[in-house]
Amino acid sequence: MKIRHPEKINKPINPIKKKPHWIRSKIVNSKEFFITKTIVNQNKLKTVCQEANCPNITECWSKRHATFLIMGDTCTRACAFCDVITGKPKSLDPFEPIKISNAIKKLNLKHAVITSVNRDDLIDGGAKHFREVIEVTKKNNKNTTIEVLTPDFLRKGESYKEVIKAKPDVFNHNIETVPSMYRQIRPGSRYFGSLELLKKIKDIDDEIFTKSGIMVGFGEKKNEIIQVMEDLRSANVDFLTIGQYLQPSPKHFPLKRYYAPEEFKELKNIAISKGFLLVSSSPLTRSSYHADEDFFKLRQKRIYQTNAKGVC
Repeated sequence: MKIRHPEKINKPINPIKKKPHWIRSKIVNSKEFFITKTIVNQNKLKTVCQEANCPNITECWSKRHATFLIMGDTCTRACAFCDVITGKPKSLDPFEPIKISNAIKKLNLKHAVITSVNRDDLIDGGAKHFREVIEVTKKNNKNTTIEVLTPDFLRKGESYKEVIKAKPDVFNHNIETVPSMYRQIRPGSRYFGSLELLKKIKDIDDEIFTKSGIMVGFGEKKNEIIQVMEDLRSANVDFLTIGQYLQPSPKHFPLKRYYAPEEFKELKNIAISKGFLLVSSSPLTRSSYHADEDFFKLRQKRIYQTNAKGVC
């Protein structure tokens, strides 16, 4: 039996604050949107765009961009901010790698983003499945770059190395919030465990771009956000995304406040000063929002950085 966030059933109702005028999703009713939807449905795939109620779905799908959600739609954890179903997941679909590959080919994606639910029920946390999806996708889509957004593989030993073996172009793992709020926001995760994972990826293969994201609006303090930036740079993370937390329902963690666009610009400037190759910071920024354009920028910045070192 699947229950959406069973741990929130007996919690008090947290009224959802009215959105300010600067938070408005783009409404696009285009033929391309329905083509994307048809391809996803025909291949019986899940996307985080749908399962997590992403505010950017109409804009992204109208550009034929979708973030594929592998290993089912049911998560073994219950983060207080997330709208994905919590419960006992089904068995892995052995045909999922080819289904994902086919959908990416039909969408003609130049840059594909693949994420998953947490699968603490699996011995390796689903790392080998990630590897298979990446390898099959690369084999059938020679010119497509791959970005993965993975769980933390907490208490799964070195299983994360399976993902690295497949050589994704970008390895993303979101830190999500500041350390002081982990117990409330991400009770099944560990802040320093996530940092360690990101650092290990870079230590093993520094050709892979590493990426992480944080949401604001939970009640965190500015100095805490800056500390997270510094921690991520200590782990050699290349790319940081900062977005506004949007409370999915009255049973989710209460939104404390909306950050103004000017505050996001300030946070971006601070993050850039810390040394990130790229920073995306805005109210509607999400991990895979404009991921294809951002990957091109990352690659260009690395080339520039390499050439600059050569000159010196």
